[in-house]
Amino acid sequence: MDVHGRELRYFAAVAEELNFTRAAQRLFVSQPALSKQIRALEQQLGAPLFDRTGRSVRLTPVGEALLPHARRVLAAWDAARAEVELVKAGQRATLTIGISTSPGRGLLPAVRSRFAAAYPAAKPVLRQVGWTDPSTGLADGSSDVAYVWLPLAEARRYDWVVVAREPRVVALPESHELAGRDIVDFTELLDEPFLALPESAPALRNHFLAVDERGGRPPIIGGEISGTEETYESVLNGDGVVLLAAGNAPLIAHAGVVVRPVRGIGPSELALAWRRADERPLVRGYVAACRSVLTGMSGSGDPAPG
Repeated sequence: MDVHGRELRYFAAVAEELNFTRAAQRLFVSQPALSKQIRALEQQLGAPLFDRTGRSVRLTPVGEALLPHARRVLAAWDAARAEVELVKAGQRATLTIGISTSPGRGLLPAVRSRFAAAYPAAKPVLRQVGWTDPSTGLADGSSDVAYVWLPLAEARRYDWVVVAREPRVVALPESHELAGRDIVDFTELLDEPFLALPESAPALRNHFLAVDERGGRPPIIGGEISGTEETYESVLNGDGVVLLAAGNAPLIAHAGVVVRPVRGIGPSELALAWRRADERPLVRGYVAACRSVLTGMSGSGDPAPG
């Protein structure tokens, strides 16, 4: 026996109104149609649900037994529909993806393609964020997910997946005495003025100053930088040298500036990050798309990016 939700909803309305006319008006159906559905339900159950004597309507013992169960079923179904509508609305929403420098590396188009296949109604939007915000918009909620350089400040607030692990290189003016080297030892750079990220990004600032590899010697700060154009101009002007992830070298290595590998320091890690408590379907869907792309890159014989 299959009882439909519509029949239970009609039964509950009559049980609560104890009047077929008022129940029909409440349900926006005709009274004959309502009476027909109630009779069909009674036939399915094999027992009457209402005593109809003249203009009076009363629940039978069977009806009284059914009513609390019908209410629970209808409440559960209404909650399920509401949640489904919420998820559907979420799938149609905009997903803001924060970037400070383009992740490049072929990653963005591949992830976007996978994400679009799973969430065709969603609208992913890239948002450029300055280097003054090391969370790339995650901290203030202006980005839903973000490509960030590790380490992250307040790391306990976030989860992430590493998408690229690259050696750090140094950008120098082409007139610099070390510019002719094929590779530069970091010890040769200890007395050089360095360009530093803003103090609002202390963990990342220290990483790109290679503080941990200096043996306790403080870096010499030649200036602060907050964008790629500013970095290029500062290096070209001789304000200082700067460490970069190798994948970002083409952003700086223009006329008058050269980039060289550095020996004696560890790599940089680029990650896709999101707020740890964020369980929204589009956020989790984008993360899943990214993981899928990384798995495919690893399984294709190409080196895994992270």
